[in-house]
Amino acid sequence: MTTKLTGIAASDGIAHAKAYLLVEPDLTVEKNKASDTEAEMQRLKDATDKAKEQLTKIKSVAKESLGEEEAQVFDAHIMVLSDPDLMDQTKSVIDSEEVNAEYAFKQVTDTFITLFEGMEDNAYMQERAADIRDVRKRVIANLLNVTLPSPATIDEEVIIIAEDLTPSDTAQLNKKYVKAFVTNIGGRTSHSAIMARSLEIPAIVGTKDITERVKENDELIVDGINGEVYIDPTEEEITSFNKQAKEYDELKLEWEQLLNEPSVTKDGKHVEIGANIGTPKDLVGVKDNGAEAIGLYRTEFLYMDSSELPTEDDQFEAYKKVLEGMENKPVVVRTMDIGGDKELPYLELPDEMNPFLGYRAIRISLDRDNIFRTQLRALLRASVHGTLRIMFPMIATVQEFREAKAILEEEKALLIKKGVKVSDDIEVGIMVEIPAAAVLADQFAKEVDFFSIGTNDLIQYSMAADRMNERVSYLYQPYNPSILRLVKHVIDSAHKEGKWAGMCGEMAGDQTAVPLLLGLGLDEFSMSATSILKTRSLLKKLDSKKMKELSDKAVNECTTVDEVIDLVNQYVK
Repeated sequence: MTTKLTGIAASDGIAHAKAYLLVEPDLTVEKNKASDTEAEMQRLKDATDKAKEQLTKIKSVAKESLGEEEAQVFDAHIMVLSDPDLMDQTKSVIDSEEVNAEYAFKQVTDTFITLFEGMEDNAYMQERAADIRDVRKRVIANLLNVTLPSPATIDEEVIIIAEDLTPSDTAQLNKKYVKAFVTNIGGRTSHSAIMARSLEIPAIVGTKDITERVKENDELIVDGINGEVYIDPTEEEITSFNKQAKEYDELKLEWEQLLNEPSVTKDGKHVEIGANIGTPKDLVGVKDNGAEAIGLYRTEFLYMDSSELPTEDDQFEAYKKVLEGMENKPVVVRTMDIGGDKELPYLELPDEMNPFLGYRAIRISLDRDNIFRTQLRALLRASVHGTLRIMFPMIATVQEFREAKAILEEEKALLIKKGVKVSDDIEVGIMVEIPAAAVLADQFAKEVDFFSIGTNDLIQYSMAADRMNERVSYLYQPYNPSILRLVKHVIDSAHKEGKWAGMCGEMAGDQTAVPLLLGLGLDEFSMSATSILKTRSLLKKLDSKKMKELSDKAVNECTTVDEVIDLVNQYVK
């Protein structure tokens, strides 16, 4: 009999395959007496040899799907396994204490990890501690004869089932084999959900207990459009979903015809549709999906992918590559947005009770302005290679914006004095993600060149509901009239001062929100690249005047999310 589970629809599409549980096995190690120490040493050798083979295979897959640079992390893991000191010490413990290999290996690696993690002023050695942790897990799994999940080695069609997916997990996913994934936790704006949309695979998050309800190799259907998972579906259900999947594929082919078309409404109004990116490598997806701009370049990945602060030249090269790649189409670069869930081990940020409301983003930049100035110089130098727009994140007060802009102007003047060419046409704006900034948008609009509304945070801060917490995910309501009123105030404030307003949160690509945002007068929609053509197709069917009527009613007459959704459905058939 079919079992149906529901969760949060995070990425559109329909998939049918068997389950692959990406769940950590129990690696608890017990201390046992070993009468045959030679046999234990042989077990250790066999386990490490097997680990080397596994890592070599993972590296090969990662190199093909991610590139040489990202795959190099596995070289470090193989080097750890080849360290004679680590192996000699483990053999010494086995021999002297007459204990089992897994216990001895854990004792020795614990010592190394404690030593390296204690070197707080040496980021390289702290990284080695992380490498040893990963390697230990693999060797002990082999010694205990349990399988360690490895998404990089998947070579058949599967649906991933997990508590959640980490960035390193998602980086290993090969969409040729991974047809979908379902997780216990998360929301539409969680990392795994955003990655699923980038990979163009169906995903459902926030099911609460999928890992307990599904067994390895169970047959599954994932309906990423409606947020439903079917366990052991009937033949009739499989036939029905295969038909729906075919219809969805035909719809995607229809969207692809709009690749080089302008983003215009049924009555001829043009809006700009941009893409959100994290690295220069994302330019491929931007071009493949016909983006008219980059509405959000998340520069923090430059900092997170490094073991130390990136140099000015490193940043300059990354920004230049994106600006040149966009061939004079606008590029909105957000300055460093570190903090919250994005930590840098080498920056030594303070432990906080609530880091999302703490020392992060522009607050760090203004406090440690040497880091900020380095980034701004790199951006200013790169500005002559395209159309640059600079955006400051997490702005709460007008004073913060003035301070940030003053530092930008200082660095610009110093570069020009040195004879460095800098564009004289750089727009400077803010990300509106704090309710205080949204409420005061009429005053901000007198000083900024543009607004980009960051709805992921604006919604969670306005509703006092953590967007990553599935227990309060019902409060993450993009169409709540209160959110729509805030968005309207920001857009109206911008237009009153002759400025433009965009949106770079996930709401910008939400097909229920698009008609409302069009009616509210949003000028620029920036989203995951894979949502662009679908949104362009929808816009072509909408009349902007009717959508204004829709949004006016939603803002002024509706009191609940359900009322807003019903209203949208009435206007958009």
